[in-house]
Amino acid sequence: MRHKLGMVGVRTSWRTLADGEFFCPECGGDRNYRRRTGRRRLTLLGVPVLPRGTAGPVLECSSCTGHFGLDALDHPTTTRFSAMLRDAVHTVTLALLAAGGTASRTVREQAVAAVRASGFTECTEEQLLSLLAALAADTGRLPGTYHDGRDGLDPCGTALAIELHEALEPLAPHLAPAGRESLLLQGARIALADGPYTGPEREVLTTVGTALSLDAQDTDRLLAAAARTPS
Repeated sequence: MRHKLGMVGVRTSWRTLADGEFFCPECGGDRNYRRRTGRRRLTLLGVPVLPRGTAGPVLECSSCTGHFGLDALDHPTTTRFSAMLRDAVHTVTLALLAAGGTASRTVREQAVAAVRASGFTECTEEQLLSLLAALAADTGRLPGTYHDGRDGLDPCGTALAIELHEALEPLAPHLAPAGRESLLLQGARIALADGPYTGPEREVLTTVGTALSLDAQDTDRLLAAAARTPS
């Protein structure tokens, strides 16, 4: 019986369609992959004799040779994830500077520290202020100015909310709850550097919480806790 089973089998002939880099679930890190499809054939004594349908498409890891569904590409590579996180912190920081103004030295220092900690290690105060001024002039992204005598931009503008959602929503599914809360609290520390939240700062932080898929009650709780914590 064993001899007969060994005579008959199924062999898959794979064909590579494309390649690239992905986060391998088995290796737990960035690896190269080959996107492959295959054709199954019934074999007799090792010789293909009858077609048995198709296989794939799959992603084959070049390191562990494991096969994974195409949805594995939905998970960003480590390099891409780091870039997304840096961009998210940068966007939140600029939004809060736009909402609260840049007159306070402590706010500017806190903003620079947050951006540097995210990975932009050579960020300077001058760079942030220059970028903020450029965005203020770009009415297609951050329209309007704040008309209460302060130097902030309109934090309630639709374009600013879009900027925050575009930077944060793709990142949120790949952050643990603690990571999403930490990103919100980074923004809260910037807003609180010169005193209690202003209305515009609070609105920006609420938008941040929404974009990070945090419940409104959790956002309120976290912002209240941050306001009670001595700086």
